[in-house]
Amino acid sequence: MNLRPLVAAALLLASPAARAAEPIGIVAAENFYGDIARQIAGPDARVTSILSNPDQDPHLFEADPSTARALADARLVIANGVDYDPWVTKLLAASTTPNRRIIIAADLLHRKPGVNPHLWYDPATMPAVATAIATALAAEVPATQARLQAFLASLAPITARIADMRGKYAGVPVTATEPVFGYMATALGLAMRNQRFQLAVMNDTEPSAADIAAFERDLKTHKVRVLLYNKQASDSAVERLLGIARAAKIPVVGVTETEPAGTTYQQWMLSQLAALDAALATPAS
Repeated sequence: MNLRPLVAAALLLASPAARAAEPIGIVAAENFYGDIARQIAGPDARVTSILSNPDQDPHLFEADPSTARALADARLVIANGVDYDPWVTKLLAASTTPNRRIIIAADLLHRKPGVNPHLWYDPATMPAVATAIATALAAEVPATQARLQAFLASLAPITARIADMRGKYAGVPVTATEPVFGYMATALGLAMRNQRFQLAVMNDTEPSAADIAAFERDLKTHKVRVLLYNKQASDSAVERLLGIARAAKIPVVGVTETEPAGTTYQQWMLSQLAALDAALATPAS
């Protein structure tokens, strides 16, 4: 039997050119970063997002062996940082993968642990993450540069909506059960109240009686125009506040920590901004 054709075929499959044709394995800790990676890498990558269930509280996530395997095999890993997804760092430390690249959103923005970790609501985050992804893939996938420019251009409607809403609502008092939407609220120029309560809920500690009373008073006396809440996490204290807000006819707007299925990051942001715009436009009671 002539083995030369089989050997030649094996060598061809093992060649750098053949390996380069394989999709690049990218793992994102959160699905909105995975979405951005998919938009930048296109068909040249295989993207896996770990946190992708909009009905799950991301803070309660526990990594399993399949998560460890996905990260171990990845050529590029994207995570949020600032203790939002600490399991990523632990799993990466447990496996050594040659030439693996890691992008941490918090590092790009020079954010340290202790800050509000919901960085994807900061308008500066996704341009930085997308640029880092394109840079990491540039040598293998030159088309990422063109896709990066298209992605940055696609953010223009979000930027325009933020500017329009800031012009209409800057200084308007609002409140929230958690600081999930905090960076976007700042970009909109809204005056956020009850921040101590929000931090307590985010850190899974009990808000003080004084902070609870102040929050309820804001709602009952119409000191705020809108109540924002995290649709993926709730408890009895939050449910009580939602009930008080609805009874006082204060608009309630739900936001999420995970990108909804079947949407892009751009659609997700625009839909939440539209919902908040409509709520803020409601005449005060």
